[in-house]
Amino acid sequence: MGGGRNVKAQSKKETNKAGLWLRIRRNWGLYLMLLPALILLFLFSYRPMYGVLISFKEYKAAKGILGSAWADPWFKYFKKFFDSFQFGTTIKNTLIITVYGLLVFPVPIILALGINQMRDGRYRKIFQTITYMPHFISTVVMVGLITLLLSPGSGVFGAICNALGFEAPNLMGSAGAFKHLYVWTDVWQHAGWDSIIFLAALAGVDPSLYEAATVDGATALQKIRHVDIPMLMPTAVIMLIMRMGNLMNLGFEKVYLMQNDLNLSSSEVISTYVYKIGVINTQYSYSAAINLFSTIVNFVLLITVNEISKRLSENSLW
Repeated sequence: MGGGRNVKAQSKKETNKAGLWLRIRRNWGLYLMLLPALILLFLFSYRPMYGVLISFKEYKAAKGILGSAWADPWFKYFKKFFDSFQFGTTIKNTLIITVYGLLVFPVPIILALGINQMRDGRYRKIFQTITYMPHFISTVVMVGLITLLLSPGSGVFGAICNALGFEAPNLMGSAGAFKHLYVWTDVWQHAGWDSIIFLAALAGVDPSLYEAATVDGATALQKIRHVDIPMLMPTAVIMLIMRMGNLMNLGFEKVYLMQNDLNLSSSEVISTYVYKIGVINTQYSYSAAINLFSTIVNFVLLITVNEISKRLSENSLW
């Protein structure tokens, strides 16, 4: 009996292998087009992964990764981060900004729903172009614009406050205002671009559903509620899962450019701390350990949220 099962399993394995090679031979052109992407993925994503060994070593640039001695104990730099006075501050600031960003996640969805209701094709194209354009502004230029506009002395915000008869606050130097400035300027810059994927989902809605809703006397809001939103939910859930997988991964450039001595208590996040520790202070092992810690947390969150979504809504990444 056992021998028969083994033979069947072996035969099935050989059949699957033969089928795989047959599919490759039939579609060799497609696999050839895929090859450059796989090579780039291996070279720039998978090959550098062995660099995580730095987190567990007393890394010296002259000796290289493999030549450097192992840390004693192996979790030395992880413990150093957990015991650091910056641990609580960087984790808290990172989570405050990223969770705040999750709260405004529906903005691109609302924008896509609004654009989808526009019937004038020319006006719709102009509006879409205007909302997409800020996405292409570089981070350096974006932060420069924010600084100039919100300057209490020479900016537009300062001029408005002076015209109203009160002194303009220094928002760029306010620790309390930092998270609001970061998130809402990010919404202004990227909401239009992020709405594209939701517009693509709405483009796939069967027109007969709208026709049936019109026959039943549904208003525009009722069509959005009962037709558009249900069609958007799978896409929205997938995008939300991916956002959750980056909860501890806050972009470095914008935070660092907006950071100053006055708002440091709110703007020191994991990415800026890693930059200062690793690049400026050359503590490579310590900075790699911090980065690895945040990556592991992101990975666990991604798996957890994906499983929860699969059980509750049957929408998941895999």
